[in-house]
Amino acid sequence: MHVILTAFRFFPRRAYSGRGDILPLMKILVLGSGVIGVTSAWYLARAGHEVTLVDRQPQPAMETSFANGGQVSWGAANPWAAPDMPRKALTWLLKRHSPLVLRPSLDPAMWAWLLQMLRNCTHARYLANKERQLRLARYSHARLIALRNETSLHYDQSTRGLLVLYRKASDLDIATREAQLLDRLGIAYRFLDRAACVAHEPALRDSQDKIVGGMLFPDDESGDCRRFTEELAARAQQQGVKFLASTTVIRLVADGARIAHIVTDRGDLTADTYILACGSYSPLLLKPLGVRLPVYPVKGYSLTVPITHDATALQGTLTDEAYKVVITRLGNRLRAAGTAELCGYDLTLRPARLATLAHVVRDLFPSVGNLAEAEPWAGLRPMTPDNPPVIGATPYENLFLNTGHGTLGWTMACGSGKLLADIVSGRAPEIDLDGLTLARFA
Repeated sequence: MHVILTAFRFFPRRAYSGRGDILPLMKILVLGSGVIGVTSAWYLARAGHEVTLVDRQPQPAMETSFANGGQVSWGAANPWAAPDMPRKALTWLLKRHSPLVLRPSLDPAMWAWLLQMLRNCTHARYLANKERQLRLARYSHARLIALRNETSLHYDQSTRGLLVLYRKASDLDIATREAQLLDRLGIAYRFLDRAACVAHEPALRDSQDKIVGGMLFPDDESGDCRRFTEELAARAQQQGVKFLASTTVIRLVADGARIAHIVTDRGDLTADTYILACGSYSPLLLKPLGVRLPVYPVKGYSLTVPITHDATALQGTLTDEAYKVVITRLGNRLRAAGTAELCGYDLTLRPARLATLAHVVRDLFPSVGNLAEAEPWAGLRPMTPDNPPVIGATPYENLFLNTGHGTLGWTMACGSGKLLADIVSGRAPEIDLDGLTLARFA
């Protein structure tokens, strides 16, 4: 990948805070070049800093951002740690096409994370985490729109909203009862009967007998996270951001209250400030420093199907509530994604999990394409036990975090990157950081 050698020709030697203070230009290393790392680098560079992205992969977006479900679901998304989750989890574990798979191991981190998640499955904590999640996701959506207008990025985006499909009347009734929370939070939605679902997505015509209705979130979006990340990385390089590819971070070395340097398989690297955006691998790098970050990998799967019959393919994105499977149109491809598998850092592609995705696609869009030609993928979502991410300061004064976004990394990326850049630059963040920092786990 072509690398611009310096940032100095593009930026002034000083950055400016929202208070008018003159801040020194910093040399910053961003560790991780998924969508979170790249958006962080973009906003840090725009703030006037000299930025280098470091990643073990040869290109950006090669891991968790590679083939996710594609939804920018700021309105429809809910915390996984919900009051009814323990009951649902027990039911799901007995199903053939279960949205949840637990592969028990002796890993104490898995059990500690599960216990913490269960502690968050109360009504009060669910409401608090929902508000925190929404605060960031709504802000991030606004930043995404601003960035798209500024850069004219194209990433197979759709602004047709997000449709949640219900196969059972009882699930639709539950959604109806819970809609008062959406009203209170100011989230736009519309309930659709079966005919209205088909009117919104005509490709559902042949499978409409499988559904009883739906819920449309008109302000949600979708798009190819990988393509977005690649294109934004290219724009960032044009702005002076360096990309140090195929470089594995081995450890962070502290000197007192500061990080002195990082050790990589290509030698030591130094900077004024370090940003840890390594997703599920972030806690492994923090543990030797004595920093406990309760982030655990939750594996998700996807199938990307070439569309051969356009008339039978949906135009936007939907969620099949019964299977917790997302299906998104990305140009001439259909992406189906889902499953929450707790199995540590194992990236094995298990046929049974892929079969669930294939089943849902075949059930709803039987003629869309040849599933035998679908591209399978699995990635590790970095989940916190309460679900909001962790952004900002650590006990080390020059080490900052941007990680733990779970299934909403794509949804929250632009907002998280802008917040992180403001924090590092000494600017006042544009939203309240309460409940979004490491402090809540103290």
